[in-house]
Amino acid sequence: MSLLSQQYQADLRGRLRDAPALTTGLMSEVIEKTCRRFSTAGQIKQAARIERLIQSAAWTDTALALIELELPQWQVRRLAYDEGEWHCALSRERELPDWLDQATETHHSDLALAILSAFVEAQRSSVPSSRTSVPAMAQDEQPFYHRMSCDNFA
Repeated sequence: MSLLSQQYQADLRGRLRDAPALTTGLMSEVIEKTCRRFSTAGQIKQAARIERLIQSAAWTDTALALIELELPQWQVRRLAYDEGEWHCALSRERELPDWLDQATETHHSDLALAILSAFVEAQRSSVPSSRTSVPAMAQDEQPFYHRMSCDNFA
């Protein structure tokens, strides 16, 4: 993931966290910037369904439909309301005990924003890193040794 997209992801997560309620503009931005499968030819029916949900302002159903479309291997592990906030956890392995599962957990006072924030976190964590299989060696500016030729040209 590039530095620019990492910064944008952090900005988007902050905007979702600070938003008092979900709006059409914020939902459209999340779809435009984070959803890869939304505009593919094989997903036309699901994309049309999501657009109808957005038009009817069914934000919770829209967030759950985005998870179903974009992250089919992820599922809602836990939705809980505690002390004025919704807590949402998404997981790939729902049947594992909590202490073994690597779930993404978020919270917000709005249910739809809690689910959408968990969606963005899960999507961020499921993006493959661009690292190679062989680690790169750090390049020292001043090495501890000097190269020299040891050949005998006599």
